[in-house]
Amino acid sequence: MDIFDILMLIGGLCLFLYGMNVMGQALERSAGSSLERMLAKLTSNKFAGLLTGLGVTAVIQSSSATTVMVVGFVNSGLMNLRQAIHVIMGANIGTTVTAWILSLGGISGDSIFLQLLKPTSFTPILALMGIILFMFCKSKRKKDIGVILLGFAVLMFGMDTMTGSVSGLKDDPAFTEMFIMFKNPILGVLVGAVLTAIIQSSSASVGILQALAATGAVSYGAAIPIIMGQNIGTCVTAIISSVGTNKNAKRAAYVHLSFNIIGTIVWLTAFSIVNAIFSPALFNEAATLSGIATAHSLFNLACTVLLFPMSRLLELLAYKLVPDAKTPEKVTVLDERLLATPAVALERCYELTREMAECSARSLEESIAHFRSQGDAALAASVREKENETDSYEDMIGSYLVKLSSNQMNEEEATMSSMLLKVIGDLERISDHAVNIVESREELLEKGISFSDSALSEINNMCDATLEIVNLSLCAFLNEDTSLALSVEPLEEVIDRLKETLRTQHIDRLRQGNCSIEAGFVWSDLITNMERVSDHCSNIAGCVIDLKERNLSIHESLKLIRGDGEEFEEKFREYAAKYMSFIG
Repeated sequence: MDIFDILMLIGGLCLFLYGMNVMGQALERSAGSSLERMLAKLTSNKFAGLLTGLGVTAVIQSSSATTVMVVGFVNSGLMNLRQAIHVIMGANIGTTVTAWILSLGGISGDSIFLQLLKPTSFTPILALMGIILFMFCKSKRKKDIGVILLGFAVLMFGMDTMTGSVSGLKDDPAFTEMFIMFKNPILGVLVGAVLTAIIQSSSASVGILQALAATGAVSYGAAIPIIMGQNIGTCVTAIISSVGTNKNAKRAAYVHLSFNIIGTIVWLTAFSIVNAIFSPALFNEAATLSGIATAHSLFNLACTVLLFPMSRLLELLAYKLVPDAKTPEKVTVLDERLLATPAVALERCYELTREMAECSARSLEESIAHFRSQGDAALAASVREKENETDSYEDMIGSYLVKLSSNQMNEEEATMSSMLLKVIGDLERISDHAVNIVESREELLEKGISFSDSALSEINNMCDATLEIVNLSLCAFLNEDTSLALSVEPLEEVIDRLKETLRTQHIDRLRQGNCSIEAGFVWSDLITNMERVSDHCSNIAGCVIDLKERNLSIHESLKLIRGDGEEFEEKFREYAAKYMSFIG
């Protein structure tokens, strides 16, 4: 093996790792909604958790990524430790899919069918399809599919380059001696663990082992302990990810480590005993690519079969390794580890936005109740507290969504992110207007000002219309109900006209001396605040329709709402009759 072979090996390894990374990220983006549905099925049921971990890892091709996600879920309170244990076990099985894909490179035979199954035959076609989709398609989803195909092609090309660069080693006595040395099981485990810890991917390290096995110099007796060590090395990513998390998240990372260490100790002991007593001829045979994939799968399945019934003991061990803190820990509501999985991060943001929407709506309801109660101090304090909460929600969700925007997202995720950014701004402004309404009532009390009966009647009518539009838009958002969202704009139009009509009538009262100028200013502020609340409700309803129609333009949504003129007019007349009929 000369310097050029070494350079080819390094280049092949770089292409292999890059292709795996690009393909995994594109798979994750493309399968965003599927990941969301899988994770939504998480229950305390052991088998559901196991299958979820297996499925997610098979999709994104990385048990490390799945485990980091799990640490993030536990840290955010989305998953408890017991659920995490079963997902981690499933992830260990799911990660074996990559080795089976790479084993296709070892197919040999003269038939055309077998030749077509070899990656060298179909990878160029996939690369061609990938570059066409990536360069000439406008749809982000199609571009992602193109990146998946290109990533796979690069990965397989890197694998083929690595295999070609080390092919000359089969006749190198030093290389053969090195793998004879690795027949020492403990040394093999250490080598596998260190290599995987460095590149932080058991799938990649198994692929490297398969490339070396193509030389014919790697026996099963040397390969199996290395595979066991690779499972331990892959835990490094989760351990690093758990730094700075709460106790339960750290426990999830240590469960991953404990699972693989215990499994390795038990099955390495069994392997060593069998080897010492029976010396199976298989252990001295040259390992094949498919043989390594089989050993990888069997080992992970064996670990799961061994420890699945003892998940409770793994949980207790985790509590021993990471004892409870003396003071209660704060749960990280939006964990940055979830940013690597935009679909899941967005779902978490959406849940918090729903909480924010309820808080904002309650603040408006309480502000009107405060106005009608002649200034209840407890209600005023509650409105201000809720306004502070919505400010905190906006800062937290908005900052998180901005960070998320730096990650590549598919079209659906980008639309959701933009919609949430718009909605949290409108929700925060509604709570601001609620505080303004409270302050208007307090001003009336402080100055001893009162409204005339007609002015008070108009305000109460405006309050009823505002409460209805807030509840309509809230229900439309919480239930993703476009039919309710379509009902918001006609009511908002009525409130706009009501405001202008009431202003005209108020000017007449001022001229006739039926209302003081001081009272008139407060009255005008109240009417203006409620009209602006309706504007924000209209924006929220537009966002619900945006999400349904997959567009980012509120103008397009308004066109859609007004598109069916008859239905819009019918709703408008219904609301006008309800809130404007008393106007002379």
